[in-house]
Amino acid sequence: MVEEKTDKMKRLFAYEHDAKRLELFIRIVYAWICIGIVLVVYSFIAGICMLIQWFVILILGRRSEGLSNFIKGYLEYYVHVISYYCIMTDDRPEILPKRVEIYEKE
Repeated sequence: MVEEKTDKMKRLFAYEHDAKRLELFIRIVYAWICIGIVLVVYSFIAGICMLIQWFVILILGRRSEGLSNFIKGYLEYYVHVISYYCIMTDDRPEILPKRVEIYEKE
């Protein structure tokens, strides 16, 4: 049985014609400094987790669920904030990581 998704889904990388000039200046502090710092720290820790995961797979022949969940959390956060960070939208994401699920359309 396939579970149906009832939550409202939002397309993250949709084209937006209108843009706010004030938001452009707020973005310098909010995205490039605040979110940038979180991304750098999160990516550094996720990189260490990937290295540890590599050794876990090499030695044990399986993945660590905790390490996988942390790395997945980093990837989900990155995808969640990148459209704002790259000036594609004016919708401000939260600075701290938020639970986001990513699906691939078949």
